[in-house]
Amino acid sequence: MPLYELIKAHVFAAERIHGDDTTVPVLAKVKTRTGRIWTYVRDDRPFGGADPPAAVFFYSPDRAGIHPEQHLAGYSGILQADAYAGFNTVYRPDRKPGVITEAGCWAHARRKLFELADTASKARKGKPTTISPIAFEAVRKMDAIFMLERSINGLSPEERLAARRRDIAPLVDDLIDWMKQERARLNDVDPQAWLADVLGRIANHKITDLAALLPWNWRRSIPADRAA
Repeated sequence: MPLYELIKAHVFAAERIHGDDTTVPVLAKVKTRTGRIWTYVRDDRPFGGADPPAAVFFYSPDRAGIHPEQHLAGYSGILQADAYAGFNTVYRPDRKPGVITEAGCWAHARRKLFELADTASKARKGKPTTISPIAFEAVRKMDAIFMLERSINGLSPEERLAARRRDIAPLVDDLIDWMKQERARLNDVDPQAWLADVLGRIANHKITDLAALLPWNWRRSIPADRAA
Protein backbone atom coordinates (compact mmCIF):
# COMPACT_ATOMS: atom_id res chain seq x y z
CA MET A 1 0.00 0.00 0.00
CA PRO A 2 2.81 2.53 0.68
CA LEU A 3 4.22 1.87 -2.81
CA TYR A 4 0.74 2.15 -4.31
CA GLU A 5 0.21 5.50 -2.60
CA LEU A 6 3.56 6.78 -3.90
CA ILE A 7 2.65 5.78 -7.47
CA LYS A 8 -0.81 7.35 -7.14
CA ALA A 9 0.69 10.59 -5.82
CA HIS A 10 3.15 10.65 -8.73
CA VAL A 11 0.39 10.14 -11.32
CA PHE A 12 -1.90 12.78 -9.87
CA ALA A 13 0.94 15.30 -9.55
CA ALA A 14 1.02 15.54 -13.35
CA GLU A 15 -0.21 18.55 -15.28
CA ARG A 16 -2.13 16.19 -17.56
CA ILE A 17 -3.39 12.62 -17.19
CA HIS A 18 -5.27 10.14 -19.34
CA GLY A 19 -8.25 8.25 -17.90
CA ASP A 20 -10.30 5.29 -19.10
CA ASP A 21 -12.16 2.27 -17.77
CA THR A 22 -12.66 -1.28 -18.97
CA THR A 23 -14.73 -4.27 -17.96
CA VAL A 24 -13.33 -7.09 -15.84
CA PRO A 25 -15.01 -10.43 -14.99
CA VAL A 26 -15.52 -10.94 -11.26
CA LEU A 27 -16.26 -14.33 -9.70
CA ALA A 28 -19.52 -14.48 -7.73
CA LYS A 29 -21.53 -17.23 -6.02
CA VAL A 30 -24.05 -17.80 -8.81
CA LYS A 31 -22.41 -16.41 -11.92
CA THR A 32 -19.62 -14.12 -13.07
CA ARG A 33 -20.35 -10.44 -12.59
CA THR A 34 -18.93 -7.53 -14.57
CA GLY A 35 -16.81 -5.08 -12.63
CA ARG A 36 -14.72 -2.12 -13.75
CA ILE A 37 -11.04 -1.30 -13.74
CA TRP A 38 -10.33 2.45 -13.92
CA THR A 39 -6.89 3.46 -15.15
CA TYR A 40 -5.23 6.88 -14.93
CA VAL A 41 -1.94 7.33 -16.75
CA ARG A 42 0.81 9.90 -16.54
CA ASP A 43 3.07 9.90 -19.58
CA ASP A 44 4.91 13.09 -20.48
CA ARG A 45 7.26 11.48 -23.01
CA PRO A 46 5.27 12.65 -26.06
CA PHE A 47 5.64 16.20 -24.72
CA GLY A 48 9.39 15.99 -24.14
CA GLY A 49 8.97 15.46 -20.40
CA ALA A 50 11.61 13.62 -18.35
CA ASP A 51 9.40 12.38 -15.50
CA PRO A 52 8.80 8.60 -15.34
CA PRO A 53 5.52 7.38 -16.88
CA ALA A 54 3.17 5.56 -14.51
CA ALA A 55 -0.36 4.21 -14.21
CA VAL A 56 -2.63 3.85 -11.20
CA PHE A 57 -5.58 1.43 -11.13
CA PHE A 58 -8.86 1.41 -9.22
CA TYR A 59 -11.57 -1.24 -9.05
CA SER A 60 -15.33 -0.70 -8.74
CA PRO A 61 -18.30 -3.09 -9.03
CA ASP A 62 -20.09 -0.77 -11.47
CA ARG A 63 -19.56 2.28 -13.71
CA ALA A 64 -21.31 4.91 -11.59
CA GLY A 65 -20.04 8.47 -11.89
CA ILE A 66 -19.24 8.61 -8.18
CA HIS A 67 -16.13 6.52 -8.82
CA PRO A 68 -14.18 8.99 -11.00
CA GLU A 69 -15.28 11.74 -8.60
CA GLN A 70 -13.62 9.87 -5.75
CA HIS A 71 -10.54 8.90 -7.75
CA LEU A 72 -9.91 12.49 -8.86
CA ALA A 73 -10.95 14.18 -5.60
CA GLY A 74 -7.52 15.74 -5.05
CA TYR A 75 -6.55 16.33 -8.69
CA SER A 76 -6.66 19.46 -10.80
CA GLY A 77 -5.21 19.78 -14.28
CA ILE A 78 -6.02 18.28 -17.69
CA LEU A 79 -7.91 15.00 -18.05
CA GLN A 80 -7.99 13.32 -21.45
CA ALA A 81 -10.81 10.79 -21.58
CA ASP A 82 -13.71 9.56 -23.66
CA ALA A 83 -17.12 11.23 -23.60
CA TYR A 84 -18.48 9.05 -20.78
CA ALA A 85 -21.05 11.10 -18.88
CA GLY A 86 -19.67 9.89 -15.55
CA PHE A 87 -16.77 12.30 -15.96
CA ASN A 88 -19.04 15.33 -16.42
CA THR A 89 -19.20 16.26 -12.75
CA VAL A 90 -15.42 16.56 -12.46
CA TYR A 91 -15.40 19.17 -15.24
CA ARG A 92 -17.59 21.64 -13.31
CA PRO A 93 -16.04 25.14 -13.39
CA ASP A 94 -16.70 25.63 -9.64
CA ARG A 95 -15.09 22.32 -8.67
CA LYS A 96 -12.95 22.10 -5.54
CA PRO A 97 -10.00 21.86 -4.98
CA GLY A 98 -9.44 23.05 -8.54
CA VAL A 99 -10.64 22.90 -12.12
CA ILE A 100 -10.16 19.81 -14.28
CA THR A 101 -9.98 20.72 -17.96
CA GLU A 102 -11.54 18.23 -20.36
CA ALA A 103 -9.43 17.08 -23.30
CA GLY A 104 -11.24 14.98 -25.89
CA CYS A 105 -9.76 11.78 -27.27
CA TRP A 106 -9.18 11.38 -31.00
CA ALA A 107 -8.84 7.61 -30.69
CA HIS A 108 -12.32 7.29 -29.19
CA ALA A 109 -13.75 9.58 -31.86
CA ARG A 110 -12.15 7.47 -34.59
CA ARG A 111 -13.07 4.05 -33.17
CA LYS A 112 -16.68 3.70 -34.35
CA LEU A 113 -15.88 5.16 -37.75
CA PHE A 114 -13.04 2.65 -38.14
CA GLU A 115 -15.39 -0.22 -37.28
CA LEU A 116 -17.70 0.87 -40.11
CA ALA A 117 -14.77 1.07 -42.52
CA ASP A 118 -12.86 -2.08 -41.48
CA THR A 119 -13.72 -4.58 -44.22
CA ALA A 120 -11.06 -7.11 -43.12
CA SER A 121 -12.57 -7.43 -39.65
CA LYS A 122 -16.06 -7.79 -41.10
CA ALA A 123 -14.88 -10.53 -43.42
CA ARG A 124 -13.30 -12.48 -40.54
CA LYS A 125 -16.59 -12.28 -38.63
CA GLY A 126 -18.60 -13.41 -41.64
CA LYS A 127 -20.39 -10.08 -41.92
CA PRO A 128 -21.14 -8.20 -45.16
CA THR A 129 -18.04 -6.33 -46.26
CA THR A 130 -19.84 -3.30 -47.62
CA ILE A 131 -18.27 -0.26 -46.02
CA SER A 132 -19.58 3.22 -45.37
CA PRO A 133 -17.84 5.62 -47.78
CA ILE A 134 -18.38 8.46 -45.30
CA ALA A 135 -16.75 6.48 -42.48
CA PHE A 136 -13.88 5.45 -44.74
CA GLU A 137 -13.19 9.07 -45.71
CA ALA A 138 -13.40 10.22 -42.09
CA VAL A 139 -10.84 7.58 -41.05
CA ARG A 140 -8.56 8.59 -43.91
CA LYS A 141 -8.66 12.23 -42.85
CA MET A 142 -8.07 11.35 -39.18
CA ASP A 143 -5.16 9.05 -40.04
CA ALA A 144 -3.46 11.92 -41.87
CA ILE A 145 -3.71 13.92 -38.63
CA PHE A 146 -2.40 10.97 -36.59
CA MET A 147 0.59 10.55 -38.91
CA LEU A 148 1.66 14.17 -38.38
CA GLU A 149 1.10 13.86 -34.64
CA ARG A 150 3.41 10.83 -34.48
CA SER A 151 6.12 12.81 -36.23
CA ILE A 152 6.24 15.43 -33.46
CA ASN A 153 6.22 13.02 -30.50
CA GLY A 154 8.97 13.90 -28.04
CA LEU A 155 9.31 17.53 -29.12
CA SER A 156 8.89 20.34 -26.62
CA PRO A 157 5.41 21.79 -26.08
CA GLU A 158 6.44 24.93 -27.94
CA GLU A 159 7.66 22.96 -30.96
CA ARG A 160 4.55 20.80 -30.96
CA LEU A 161 2.29 23.86 -30.80
CA ALA A 162 4.08 25.49 -33.72
CA ALA A 163 3.81 22.31 -35.81
CA ARG A 164 0.14 21.91 -34.96
CA ARG A 165 -0.65 25.46 -35.93
CA ARG A 166 1.33 25.20 -39.16
CA ASP A 167 0.60 21.67 -40.38
CA ILE A 168 -2.14 19.98 -38.34
CA ALA A 169 -4.70 22.74 -37.75
CA PRO A 170 -5.47 23.02 -41.51
CA LEU A 171 -6.20 19.26 -41.61
CA VAL A 172 -8.50 19.53 -38.58
CA ASP A 173 -10.31 22.50 -40.12
CA ASP A 174 -10.75 20.55 -43.34
CA LEU A 175 -12.17 17.58 -41.40
CA ILE A 176 -14.65 19.80 -39.57
CA ASP A 177 -15.78 21.51 -42.79
CA TRP A 178 -16.16 18.15 -44.52
CA MET A 179 -18.21 16.68 -41.66
CA LYS A 180 -20.54 19.69 -41.67
CA GLN A 181 -21.04 19.38 -45.42
CA GLU A 182 -21.77 15.65 -45.16
CA ARG A 183 -24.25 16.16 -42.33
CA ALA A 184 -26.10 18.86 -44.32
CA ARG A 185 -26.26 16.57 -47.58
CA LEU A 186 -28.30 13.89 -45.92
CA ASN A 187 -32.05 14.24 -46.82
CA ASP A 188 -31.56 18.01 -46.62
CA VAL A 189 -32.31 17.74 -42.89
CA ASP A 190 -30.35 18.98 -39.89
CA PRO A 191 -30.26 15.90 -37.60
CA GLN A 192 -30.34 18.02 -34.46
CA ALA A 193 -33.41 19.97 -35.60
CA TRP A 194 -35.16 16.76 -36.64
CA LEU A 195 -34.42 14.96 -33.39
CA ALA A 196 -35.40 17.91 -31.20
CA ASP A 197 -38.75 18.32 -32.98
CA VAL A 198 -39.55 14.60 -33.04
CA LEU A 199 -38.72 14.08 -29.36
CA GLY A 200 -40.93 17.05 -28.49
CA ARG A 201 -44.06 15.64 -30.11
CA ILE A 202 -43.66 11.90 -30.57
CA ALA A 203 -45.55 11.12 -27.32
CA ASN A 204 -48.73 12.61 -28.78
CA HIS A 205 -48.16 11.37 -32.32
CA LYS A 206 -50.36 8.64 -33.81
CA ILE A 207 -48.64 5.26 -33.68
CA THR A 208 -50.21 4.45 -37.02
CA ASP A 209 -48.51 7.41 -38.69
CA LEU A 210 -44.89 7.06 -37.55
CA ALA A 211 -43.74 7.22 -41.16
CA ALA A 212 -44.56 10.93 -41.13
CA LEU A 213 -41.70 11.46 -38.66
CA LEU A 214 -39.05 9.79 -40.81
CA PRO A 215 -36.45 12.40 -41.80
CA TRP A 216 -37.33 12.37 -45.50
CA ASN A 217 -41.04 12.82 -44.77
CA TRP A 218 -40.56 15.20 -41.83
CA ARG A 219 -38.81 17.75 -44.02
CA ARG A 220 -41.85 18.12 -46.27
CA SER A 221 -44.29 18.41 -43.37
CA ILE A 222 -42.48 21.00 -41.21
CA PRO A 223 -42.50 24.70 -42.10
CA ALA A 224 -39.12 25.96 -43.18
CA ASP A 225 -38.79 28.41 -40.30
CA ARG A 226 -39.46 25.68 -37.72
CA ALA A 227 -36.97 23.31 -39.32
CA ALA A 228 -34.34 26.06 -39.27
